[in-house]
Amino acid sequence: MADAIVVENLVKTYKKATTNAVNGISFSVKEGEFFAFLGPNGAGKTTTISILTTILAKTSGKIVIGGYDVDTDQTKVRESIGVIFQKPSLDQNLTAEENIRFHTILYNLYPYAPSYGMMPKDYKEKVHELTRLLGIEKEIFQPIKSYSGGMKRKLEIIRSLMHNPKVLFLDEPTSGLDPFARKNLWEYLQHVREKSKTTIFLTTHYLEEAEDADRVCIVNHGKIITIGTPAKIKSQLIAEFVTIDAKDRQALQKELAKSRFEVKETGPFVVYMKKQDIQPFLQSVKTTLTDIAIHTPSLEDAYLEIIEDETRN
Repeated sequence: MADAIVVENLVKTYKKATTNAVNGISFSVKEGEFFAFLGPNGAGKTTTISILTTILAKTSGKIVIGGYDVDTDQTKVRESIGVIFQKPSLDQNLTAEENIRFHTILYNLYPYAPSYGMMPKDYKEKVHELTRLLGIEKEIFQPIKSYSGGMKRKLEIIRSLMHNPKVLFLDEPTSGLDPFARKNLWEYLQHVREKSKTTIFLTTHYLEEAEDADRVCIVNHGKIITIGTPAKIKSQLIAEFVTIDAKDRQALQKELAKSRFEVKETGPFVVYMKKQDIQPFLQSVKTTLTDIAIHTPSLEDAYLEIIEDETRN
């Protein structure tokens, strides 16, 4: 499978800055891959995505998007990508539908038409499908000035999907959306990936949204800290454990002292082990247990551990 995104030794240095905002990072993303790009504020995420989407000039390095070099084929790059920005980029003087229509005209999807009624049938069907999906079909002809922040975010999502981009950059895409709209959006994006092999490049503070990513890249201070599947990152960093308790804590403590696992606390007891060891271990405990809780590490657990380690170092 070909690479949709190739980044080699990317560097960005702002004027008067004492350190690089992006400091020599390299990675690639396959066609149709769901790639999550995570990091704390100031890590270099927004700078990187701004460079990849041709909004910001790099200091050095090489970038290829959809087979086009960002330095020599910026127009082709822009035609190949869709972007949902962290900050709104809508024309406040237009209606929602006019924002969508002029976007499609700029991308040469349709010839200019002065009204919605004069647009082709497939345009109207696509607008109806997406506005219904995100719950703003009744407000589509209202001026943007009357929209709430969440409604503007939904409109930006619709606009970015109208030209069926090869690569979709999502910079905090669900910020301001209600849970129902977030769920609908991700279900639709999964459908788009399966149907069109669209590559998704995500930055988000909702780390549960990155759990389903094919790979996760965590950056801090302009450098890549780790990259891999969510499962790999979690297994390398986070210890799995089971928390148990008993009415007779003294008897349980004596029994746990003889086990081969690391045990912490004096009740409830935290026993560190691998997932495959949990069932045999619980079956071996003779003391009657009153509480059992198995801790399944999340990507957020791993992310926090990585960032905390970076801060300490």
